[in-house]
Amino acid sequence: MELQDRLEELTAAGIGIAAISYDSEEILVAFAELRGITYPLLSDDDSAVIRDYGILNTVAAEAIGPDANDPDVIADVPRYVAASVFDSPELRRTINGTPFPGTFVLDARGRVTSRYFEEFYRERSSTATVMLKSGIGLSPIEAIQGTTAQLKFTAYPSNTIVTNGMRFSLVLEVEPNPGMHVYAPGAEELGYRVIGFNMASSDFVRYEPVQYPESEIYHFEPLDEFVPAYQGPFTLLQEAVIVASAEIEAELKATAAITLSGSLDYQACDDAICYLPASVPISFTLEFQQLEYQRLD
Repeated sequence: MELQDRLEELTAAGIGIAAISYDSEEILVAFAELRGITYPLLSDDDSAVIRDYGILNTVAAEAIGPDANDPDVIADVPRYVAASVFDSPELRRTINGTPFPGTFVLDARGRVTSRYFEEFYRERSSTATVMLKSGIGLSPIEAIQGTTAQLKFTAYPSNTIVTNGMRFSLVLEVEPNPGMHVYAPGAEELGYRVIGFNMASSDFVRYEPVQYPESEIYHFEPLDEFVPAYQGPFTLLQEAVIVASAEIEAELKATAAITLSGSLDYQACDDAICYLPASVPISFTLEFQQLEYQRLD
């Protein structure tokens, strides 16, 4: 549904959208009508395209075949196969042809330029996160804006509505004041604080390492130091994942919102003075919607 919600933004950016699955045309038509989907849904009912792209999920078939006791197969099952597949003979018949779920980005010549797949079948990158990683800007929703003596910043979540297993992003847009710079990864080796989010741990959310843009080497003449830094506007992405374990999903059933709290930490300097490290409180409240499972066949 998020893909449908972002369709106008994607189209405006010149991006065409299509989804492909091994479901029949009849099932896809029913799904599109039920969910109000207007972009193309493609039926790969013999999984030919799925095989050509190398994303055929064979783990479930291996788990009930002659290699069921192979340690590698046993380790892969909880990562790539829904437990319900093994609970029903009817569901077992659906495993052949199932793909690993994910997203491919193709250029105008049909060449794959990037791909987004997860290590756990219940996790999915949000459309907004794929857009951000592809360099497509978002219109900030419920943004936090702030100004300090050294910089201006805007912080916002890529998604204000999250669900089980969603991979989304916390976005930080920073503009140092004229003559100021803040520090990039590598500067900590010289004792400086690198700019970034410092989010409090959560039972419901797993945080990934911050993604930093390319920095420049700044020569701090008073100490004759050469330090990685940012002097112009830049954007950081802090990816986060709603934990999708069965235990956490049970806890989230009674949850309507998830609050993420932390701080924006940084240290800024100008050409003559390095200011004390600063910490600005940051908090995001996201609406939580329980993931719905519905069969159409």
